[in-house]
Amino acid sequence: MTEEKKIKASPKGVDIVTFGCRLNIYESEVMRHHAEDAGMTDAIIFNTCAVTKQAEREARRAIRKARRENPNSKIIVTGCAAQIDPKSFTAMAEIDQVIGNDLKLKAESWNPNGTERLKINDIMAVKETAGHLISGFDGHARAFVQVQNGCDHRCTFCIIPYGRGNSRSVPIGEIVTQVRMLVEQGYKEVVLTGVDVTSYGADLPGKPRLGQMMRRLLALVPELPRLRLSSLDPVEIDEDMWLLFENEPRLMPHLHLSLQAGDDMILKRMKRRHLRQDVIDVCAKARRLRPDIVFGADIIAGFPTETDEMFENTRRIVEECDLTYLHVFPYSERDGTPAAKMPQVYPPRRKSRAKMLRDQGDAQLIKRLTEHTGREVEVLIEKNNAGHTPHFLPVRFEDEEKLAPGQLVRARLTGHDNKTMIGQIL
Repeated sequence: MTEEKKIKASPKGVDIVTFGCRLNIYESEVMRHHAEDAGMTDAIIFNTCAVTKQAEREARRAIRKARRENPNSKIIVTGCAAQIDPKSFTAMAEIDQVIGNDLKLKAESWNPNGTERLKINDIMAVKETAGHLISGFDGHARAFVQVQNGCDHRCTFCIIPYGRGNSRSVPIGEIVTQVRMLVEQGYKEVVLTGVDVTSYGADLPGKPRLGQMMRRLLALVPELPRLRLSSLDPVEIDEDMWLLFENEPRLMPHLHLSLQAGDDMILKRMKRRHLRQDVIDVCAKARRLRPDIVFGADIIAGFPTETDEMFENTRRIVEECDLTYLHVFPYSERDGTPAAKMPQVYPPRRKSRAKMLRDQGDAQLIKRLTEHTGREVEVLIEKNNAGHTPHFLPVRFEDEEKLAPGQLVRARLTGHDNKTMIGQIL
């Protein structure tokens, strides 16, 4: 995991360093608004991630560096890592305050004169996820909207439910209000985020599914040009969502799947809800409905008991499903999870398998970049004259005047450098 946002140079404002997922990006903006509204100044907030040990190490390293460079600033730590293991963070002399994952989204938690060093709730007791009205996202041309939080499933490798709590959904009306406000502020693309977004609605009256919510959102905010989804469980895509992929051009032709592995035995030991054939069938159906769709996937390399043959099944599914964007992680033991007690794969082998998958992902991306060369597309400009296509291919413009972030431009993709498309404004 890497920092989504670096510490700013200004010593007087509220600076936030975000690690991890798109949901954290959204929640960082909620915290920024609350902290600034409360009159907080000269503060650095770290929004941590607990997906891997490396993510936690990076956060601790960044906290120590921030204290060295900002000896008089107030340093506050929150996020999944802080929620799961608050004592380890309160033990760090560099930190002034630790705030839990639920409390960080409440305005009353951000008291500039607060002296309580540890503010943590029982995350499993939290029953609702409130919508928050955010008018913008600092440094981002696309907007992220939380529609769901928490997870009711217990994959054997995952500690996140203990940092996020059980699944709970934001009511459709609150989502529509938030998206409408963001569109009025000029955002052209909204990304719906959550911990387990395909579980959306099970806790709401009438139990609306994710696809139903998306259909109503697009109908009620017709001026929204682009809607995108964060990571999905492949076997829980509902019929409304399939209809949207077939018939709604504003839903981007890009699906990111929570795949994790391509071997049935490993998937069972992970306690995933799908098998390899399920993923193959989902990708095939999506391509029948939307032939130009592209896929990304999260994959764990070196899960406990994974043999060379099992790993090869994962490598093969990348080709069989023609996946484009691979988010690859070497397996990381998390204390308190069943997988940590299973027979472990030698760490250097995990890393070598992760490298093989990343190299495979690089080749898959080059293939997709080559296929798209010569096409005319709309690009959402983000920063430094660069942006993304509807298929989430990165594009940069080399010979153009400075382009304003947030605008949609029509462009021809003239070539690529094996990582990024080269664009020409039409």
